[in-house]
Amino acid sequence: MIVSRPEKDAYHLLMDTSEKRKFLFISNDALHVDCAWRIVREGHDVRYYIDNKAEADIGDGFVPKVETWEPHVEWADIIVFDDVLGHGEIAAGLRAKGKYVIGGTPYTDRLEDDRSFGQDELKNAGIPILNYKEFDDFDAAIAHVEANPRKYVIKPSGEAQNIKRLLFVGMEDDGSDVVRVLEAYKRVWSDTIKIFQLQNRVTGVEVAVGGFFNGKKFLEPININFEHKKLFPGNIGPATGEMGTSMFWSKSNRLFNQTLKKMEPRLAEEGYVGYIDLNCIVNGQGMYPLEFTARFGYPTIQIQSDGLAMPLSDFFNHLASGADADIKVKKGFQVGVRLAVPPYPFRDKQTFESYSKNATIVFKKPMTDGVHIEDVKLVNGEWLVTGSAGVALVVAGHGATMREARRRAYARVDNILIPNMYYRTDIGERWFEDSDKLHSWGYLREN
Repeated sequence: MIVSRPEKDAYHLLMDTSEKRKFLFISNDALHVDCAWRIVREGHDVRYYIDNKAEADIGDGFVPKVETWEPHVEWADIIVFDDVLGHGEIAAGLRAKGKYVIGGTPYTDRLEDDRSFGQDELKNAGIPILNYKEFDDFDAAIAHVEANPRKYVIKPSGEAQNIKRLLFVGMEDDGSDVVRVLEAYKRVWSDTIKIFQLQNRVTGVEVAVGGFFNGKKFLEPININFEHKKLFPGNIGPATGEMGTSMFWSKSNRLFNQTLKKMEPRLAEEGYVGYIDLNCIVNGQGMYPLEFTARFGYPTIQIQSDGLAMPLSDFFNHLASGADADIKVKKGFQVGVRLAVPPYPFRDKQTFESYSKNATIVFKKPMTDGVHIEDVKLVNGEWLVTGSAGVALVVAGHGATMREARRRAYARVDNILIPNMYYRTDIGERWFEDSDKLHSWGYLREN
């Protein structure tokens, strides 16, 4: 069954500047529903599939839905996947049949899902990595820390890495805090955390470098972004999937050329098509890659879409077809702020249903510029929070400076009312100190 697309009105209509195409979006949890909605507004045909039936009403009224995706493959001009978790094998198979597909491969899925494999691949590409050790036994990990006292980071692998609060960054020089957390995880999380890493911790600027890969090469410009994962301003509180991101586009620079660029031959062997991002810690002594995101990031892709100087539909076609021309982007900086409601970042059905389910999203003045939907549906012209996670919107701003981008983003946030909503008020603030360090160390110098 296909649910009819919403009527175009002042909230939904965008100028259609491209040839009409057919897009099939295949999703686990409706993560890229905003991309589909944007392409609907650009005047294209969209069919959207959500595998998780508990999340199936996300995007209702915004995008046309289908109950299965396989019958629509031949219909589609372009197929877009939103995540890993096994989708890489399907995406690679469809590409092998000649379809235009944005999505991973079994190899790129593994880069993200298997942390140790990702680190080994970085090392094989000639990229220095931090020392780490993989464990499947908490007692062995505790013994390792006690025998080798220092600061460590605990990083679950596999599906457990999606539970962001399980990542723990040690602060004590002797590793005693890591030991205490490992003992607690052994008692509470041993059925969930099957494999994990202890990675040596270094201090510096946390920065991610990402690029869109067209099956043969990275397209320029690349993207430099700064994630804000802690729940509260000042980088305090539990880790979340993401509370906001600041970013800018750049020509190839030292940070990119000495890290992600070195993966280009291997990604070309795979024929990978999509976005890939490498989160790093950098300081005056070097660059240390931490982990891959071998797919769109969320809310990264929503914020990036506002920085394009071309329709998203044209960009997706450009990427999936293997075109190697530069991406058309806006100059300047971008800031995106996630608006959340209870119980985010935790999962609690009772709390969600009591405080957030079907909460109305109200705009003081009609305006959707820079507003990106997440777990939202449209009912009788009203935007309502749905799903189960408590992520509602991402609100973005663009400007010639980071200050201007922040001002525009937060001015748009001030126009939105959601009962019980919360968000960080400091997205992009750390740029002013971090940029001095990155420029001083020479990592942002364009080549």
